[in-house]
Amino acid sequence: MTEAIITRQANWTSAANKALKLSTSFWLIIAIIGQLAFVYYIAVHYGGAAISGDKETVAATTLKGHVSGDIAGNFFFISHILMAATITLGGTLQLIPQIRKRAIGLHRWNGRVFLVTALAISLGGFYLVWVRGATTSFLGSISVSLNGVLIMLCAVLTWHFVRRRDIARHRRWALRTFLLVNGVWFFRIGLFAWIILNQGPVGVGENFDGPFVITLGFAQFVIPLAVLELYLRVQDHGGAGAKFTMAAGLFALTALMALGIFGAFMFMWLPFL
Repeated sequence: MTEAIITRQANWTSAANKALKLSTSFWLIIAIIGQLAFVYYIAVHYGGAAISGDKETVAATTLKGHVSGDIAGNFFFISHILMAATITLGGTLQLIPQIRKRAIGLHRWNGRVFLVTALAISLGGFYLVWVRGATTSFLGSISVSLNGVLIMLCAVLTWHFVRRRDIARHRRWALRTFLLVNGVWFFRIGLFAWIILNQGPVGVGENFDGPFVITLGFAQFVIPLAVLELYLRVQDHGGAGAKFTMAAGLFALTALMALGIFGAFMFMWLPFL
């Protein structure tokens, strides 16, 4: 009887671990697809407009994009866009396990570029928000700035722990940095998931300053970080029940993320390609 109970518990634990691993793989696949779609949009839309000199297209599809006569502001904006494409692609490569295992040199150098770009894009973001006014509300500026401060903090800690050869803590801080850096991406897919579910832009506001937009400005990095912290705790200390619950929750959130990616691609990214 005792052996049978122990066997059932072992099987239950093994199944829970497999479910958690499967939900993680599902999230990774959907995230990579969404990230690559976003990079493609940035490269084709903004890159194509820059090459052809189509300043009107950039100005029409961004908040305070190209502004005639604003040399410094235009420089920071173009740099911000280029770094966004670089860091999104670089971050996606860092997530792929096969690269970490079989191309460690690429992983390390790409990681260095990723962290330096994270710091630079945060500083550039401060300029665009507080000097150029590239937001629609004061609370929007606060959320963007808080995200930037957290990016720089996590990037520094990611570098700190890899220098100390503390790989386990390095990876966790790298994941936090990745999620924070992709706040803009989470904002877009969160917005379109909300619009699809509500069958309209509920709470968005005519000037893109409605209550949902303001809330999403903070939720775009708070929710991903909270989910990651919960996942790490369950992975380390959770029992079988907690792992099954976490796996189910992650599957549901990933499905919502996939809906947002689909909406962003169909209604925002695809029309400009």
